Amino acid sequence: MDLYRSVRAVADASGNGVVDWDAVGASAKAATEPGDLTLTPDEEAGYADDVRDARDRLRLVGDVKFELPDAIEVQNRHHWINANIATFRRVMEPIEAETQSLFPDVARTVNTGTMAFTLSYLSRNVLGQYDPLLLADSDDHGLYFVRPNILRVADELRVPYPRFRRWIAFHEVAHAAEFGAAPWLPDYLEDRMHEAVSGISSGSIDRASFKELNVAMTAVEGYAELLMDRAFDEDYTDLRRKLDARRQGGGPVARIMRRLLGLGMKRRQYERGARFFAAVADERGVAAASAVWERPENLPTDAELDRPQLWINRVHP
Repeated sequence: MDLYRSVRAVADASGNGVVDWDAVGASAKAATEPGDLTLTPDEEAGYADDVRDARDRLRLVGDVKFELPDAIEVQNRHHWINANIATFRRVMEPIEAETQSLFPDVARTVNTGTMAFTLSYLSRNVLGQYDPLLLADSDDHGLYFVRPNILRVADELRVPYPRFRRWIAFHEVAHAAEFGAAPWLPDYLEDRMHEAVSGISSGSIDRASFKELNVAMTAVEGYAELLMDRAFDEDYTDLRRKLDARRQGGGPVARIMRRLLGLGMKRRQYERGARFFAAVADERGVAAASAVWERPENLPTDAELDRPQLWINRVHP
C-alpha cells in the first residue's frame, strides 16, 4: 500500500471527463493491499465444485433455466478493482453526460478521488460478485470471488473457510440464475437508470423511474435470498446471524461508508424482497415465485411487495 502514490494519482487527474478513470484505478490500487491469491489445487477444485453444485441445485429448486457466466474468476483485490473500473464507468456515463461544472478541473479531481476511495473501500469488503455488465454492448457476464476477503471474513466470523466459500458461491450463482432466466432484465434496469438521472443536470431526478429501479432491485435481492434459503445444502442460520452482526458493526468510517454507498438500502431490499418471495413460495411454491422473471410485467409493484397476495392474484389467478 502506497498512500502517497494514491494521492498523487488523484492530484494528477486529467482529461476532458468529470472523472479520470485511469487515475481512479491507479489510486485505488495504490491504497489497497492486493492480498494473497495462491490457490492450492484442492482449493481451486473447491471453487469449481461449489459453483457447479450451486448451478445444479438452483436449477432444480427454482425450476429456472440458466447457464453459468462466461467468466468465472477467483481474484485478489486489485483484480476486482480492474474488473469494476469498467462497470463503474458504464454506470456513471449517463450521470457524467448530464453533469457540468463551473470549475471542471477541480470537479474532476474531487470526483476522481471520491471514486478511487469508493473502489478501494469496496475491494476490501466485497466477497463475491455477479456482474451482468449493465450498460454495455456485450452479452458477457462475470462471476467473481475475492479470495483474500473471503478468507479474512471467514476467520473473523470463526466459520470454516470451505463452508463460507460455498455459501458465497451459492449466493452469487443465485444472481446468475435470475439474470439468466430474465434476459430482458439488464436492459430494463439500464433504461430505468438512464431515466432516473436524465434530469440530474437541472437538479432533479425522475422519481418514478428511481422507484421502479428500487422495486426491481428489491426483487433481484429478494429472489436470490429465496433461492439461497431453499437450495443451500445445509443450515446457515449461524452464518446469516454473524453476517448481519458484521454488517451492523464496524467503526465510524465503516458506518459512514455503508450509508454513503447505500449499503443500508441494499440490506432493506434483501429483507423486504425476501419476505415477499418467501410468502409467495410458501403459498404457491418456488416455481411460482420464479414466474417473476418471465416478463417485465411480472415484476411486483411497490404495493405488491408488502402484500404478496396481490401479486399472486395478478400473476397466478
